[in-house]
Amino acid sequence: MFQLLMSPRTGRTVRAMVGHLVEATADAIRSIAPTETPADAAPVEAPDPADVLTDDELPPVETIETAAREYERAADQARRADRGKRAAKKVLDKLPAGIYGAWRVFRTPSSRQTPDLAEITRIFKAHNLGPVPMKPCAPSLKVERVEVLAEVAA
Repeated sequence: MFQLLMSPRTGRTVRAMVGHLVEATADAIRSIAPTETPADAAPVEAPDPADVLTDDELPPVETIETAAREYERAADQARRADRGKRAAKKVLDKLPAGIYGAWRVFRTPSSRQTPDLAEITRIFKAHNLGPVPMKPCAPSLKVERVEVLAEVAA
């Protein structure tokens, strides 16, 4: 058992795990640090979808503020979780299936399928059908807190 811990392969594995731990820590620190964006760079906005509420149907501003605050909090948690998951996956993806301490690492086939764009492109080219038709993805919903200035009555 002691020889197994002292093998060069184990040393590389331990060094790799420490490297991944340092990288994950750096990602966590970067996620906490405030990011600065140029003041003149305005975000690109997509048009509203067809089913948005009309002015008469809008809920009270307090309800919208609460929803935006919750959305921003949940999105931040999701980003942090994704970074942590990616850092852990870098280590786990390289492991062969097996039991490591109290954890079993294994793989299962996915039931999801995705179009094989390389094959579709090949078929389109072979039959002179032109470019593969593409459609844009749905726009991403973003929220950001803005400072509201109180109007001064003269």
